[in-house]
Amino acid sequence: MAGFTHLFIPGPTNIPEQVRQAMNLPMEDMRAATFPDLTLPLFEDIKSVFKNETGRVFIYPSSGTGAWEAAMTNVLSPGDRVLMSRFGQFSHLWVDMAERLGFEVDVIDCEWGTGVPLDLYAERLKADKTHRIKAIFCTQNETATGVTSDVAGCRAALDDANHPALLFVDGVSSIGSIDFRQEEWGVDCAVSGSQKGFMLPAGLGFLSVSKKALVASRTATHQRCFFAFEDMIRANDAGYFPYTPATQLLRGLRASLDLIEDEGLDAIFARHHRLAEGVRKAVDAWGLKLCAKAPKWHSDTVSAILVPDGIDSGDVVKRAYQAYQTSLGGGLNKVFGKVFRIGHLGWLNEVMVLASLSSAEMALLDCGVRLAPGSGVGAAIQHFRSSAAMPVAEAA
Repeated sequence: MAGFTHLFIPGPTNIPEQVRQAMNLPMEDMRAATFPDLTLPLFEDIKSVFKNETGRVFIYPSSGTGAWEAAMTNVLSPGDRVLMSRFGQFSHLWVDMAERLGFEVDVIDCEWGTGVPLDLYAERLKADKTHRIKAIFCTQNETATGVTSDVAGCRAALDDANHPALLFVDGVSSIGSIDFRQEEWGVDCAVSGSQKGFMLPAGLGFLSVSKKALVASRTATHQRCFFAFEDMIRANDAGYFPYTPATQLLRGLRASLDLIEDEGLDAIFARHHRLAEGVRKAVDAWGLKLCAKAPKWHSDTVSAILVPDGIDSGDVVKRAYQAYQTSLGGGLNKVFGKVFRIGHLGWLNEVMVLASLSSAEMALLDCGVRLAPGSGVGAAIQHFRSSAAMPVAEAA
């Protein structure tokens, strides 16, 4: 078929041409004397994206899942009690990993479409007088349901209880796109990946750790090898890695960090919010609902949209791809067949979002959903015009 195939899943996301070109180079020597000229500034600039002022960042040749494992195995010990909540496929997978790694997991199951239950976290922490809980976990953005949770609220729950537990945050589909302040919010381990807000292919896992977490790692007794902090620190301090790094991805990372710096994090957060609001306006105009149960849970990086009874969301996703060359996200686990997802994060603008809405709208109509053609796209257009940075001249 002619034309481009459009990508609007919540990761991998679209790659800017500058980043693609930066990776289009011959292989290089990762032991060369000049290699630290690339790597040492990368470590510092990624810290700026996480807003980590006093800790350090690790770059692993892995997905975000690898960085999850690195955080837990370096900072915690087998049998440690951890407090977690499960409200979507990715928070579920994090719980599953913690259980399989041998931690004592106190898991709170929540309704899918909601997020971290701050009130229940506060209760558990205040009741834990002997401080058996060694860490609490927060999935900042649950990609499966389009839900964003309150990381600062988790820190407040810890502080109110005067509890020393560490704070772990999964920011895979949020960091670089949604406001995140590691130092200010007292986050000890923050995880992300290259394929979402960092606008790269999958293959790099980022782990940003606090001074407190680094200290804890020195006495943690979990077995680790590939992800070991001590090996990484020894090599990273000189600008190298303890094994072969993904050199081309690191070159792409340099370009993506330059783009992030040029636009500015605050502007990036505002852009993502504005584009997400356009999607939400379209969903309202279609007469449909988001999986997120209330506005406080709305995600600015991905919208999970409930389809009407009798409609299989998988058919909508399939139709969008086969008929309109557009990749939308499908429903996972408990919301399989019930939602389709539009990823609106990374390198995108208003017209790209309108393209995703056009394809979704046509696919919905083709699958038998009753809605007025053009209604969602029109609502998004009105929002984008009214919220534009440049004044819009009204027609005479």
